[in-house]
Amino acid sequence: MLSRQFVRDHPDVVRNTLERRGMVDEIDLDRVLTIDSEWRERKARGDELRHERNEVSNRIGTLKREGNDEDAQQAIERSQELKTELEEVEARADELEEQLEAALLELPQILHESVPPGEDESDNVQLRREGFDGLRSLPEAIVPHYDLGERLAIIDEARGAKTTGSGYYFLTGDGARLEHALVQFMLDLHREQGYVDVCPPVPINSDSMTGTGQLPKFAEDAYKIEDEDLWLCPTAEVPVTNMYADEILLRDDLPLKHQAFTPNFRREAGEHGTETRGIVRVHQFNKVELVNFVEPDASYDRFEGLLDEAEETLRRLGLPYRILEICAGDIGDKQSKQVDIEVWAPADDMDDGPPEGGRWLEVSSASNFEDYQARRAGLRYRPERHESAEYLHTLNASGVALPRVMVAILEYYQNEDGTVDVPEALQPYMGGQTVIEGHKHVGESALGSGDRE
Repeated sequence: MLSRQFVRDHPDVVRNTLERRGMVDEIDLDRVLTIDSEWRERKARGDELRHERNEVSNRIGTLKREGNDEDAQQAIERSQELKTELEEVEARADELEEQLEAALLELPQILHESVPPGEDESDNVQLRREGFDGLRSLPEAIVPHYDLGERLAIIDEARGAKTTGSGYYFLTGDGARLEHALVQFMLDLHREQGYVDVCPPVPINSDSMTGTGQLPKFAEDAYKIEDEDLWLCPTAEVPVTNMYADEILLRDDLPLKHQAFTPNFRREAGEHGTETRGIVRVHQFNKVELVNFVEPDASYDRFEGLLDEAEETLRRLGLPYRILEICAGDIGDKQSKQVDIEVWAPADDMDDGPPEGGRWLEVSSASNFEDYQARRAGLRYRPERHESAEYLHTLNASGVALPRVMVAILEYYQNEDGTVDVPEALQPYMGGQTVIEGHKHVGESALGSGDRE
């Protein structure tokens, strides 16, 4: 959230960010400035009326003591007039205050100067690719994860749709075991990097959703619990960031690094076609989230460290990936700077895939919010015990989103015979298992699969 003082003093900076983001037609900055100007006028007029009324009230007492009843009556009438006008002015000021707060919540974060120009995702800048030297030998015809998962009986979309609906799925047998292994691997890795574990509540209230910027803009993408001021967690960023809402941390506490594993719920369903097949875009998914609280002067150094920490997950898994700097027209409203990590899934040959074929899947967005979330959530720290509290900076990244890493593993570590090698880093978490060979299908529906006689 931008402070009203900043918007008031630096309208050109705000307007420049709106232009870079392509949001000039979406947000009327002049209206925000007009509301702020009238609000300040009403507040000033209220102070004048309050001061005059106090003077009149003091004069009433004096006039009564002097026996000047006629002038005292006139002063009483004037006091009542001032009271009525003051009530009207304050009511209008309160109305404007509410409008101003709502308008400020809609303003996006000021972009860092390094954010590249662009209108949409096609203008994002590939900074580098990693892991493509010495690619493992892949089958001539790579089976997409959604078909392979069904063949191996480790991903069951049909039964997920039956029990819950489209966009939900079961992981069974070695599929579930692989995901559990990924979770423990990631948590252990990030503990090595200095992260402290947090196990947060999954339902979160509207204040928390507003504090991190999910509300009001993304209400339609989130799941609201009927008749409750509670939402299902869209990302652990929300509860973990709001842990310290309206508190003052100390310099000695920073940098504060938390990791949290949660299920996440989002309404987004993706495009028709390939994107809706399998577990790339689903309504419920698990991930480990990395949340950082830092001093403002340290936030961009920490940003680079955070990106490296998220990358380490893919390096240890041996998965090829790329680093993508998000342009001004595609970056999130909350971010001052955003760099995405996209893993390579080789099965589906998409238009934007690498020369080797396949497609890119976003598995992490490393984001610096500067003080945008801190202002909304009241996150402050005290540099020294005798100094005034200041807003800190928040950053986060996924460490990483599990379904898409599962997709990459099933496709990249696939063998010619349809089995899947377990990445070396995960084998200790799977009891030394090195290959996923699959399971027999169950039930009468499996009679035609060849698994059952």
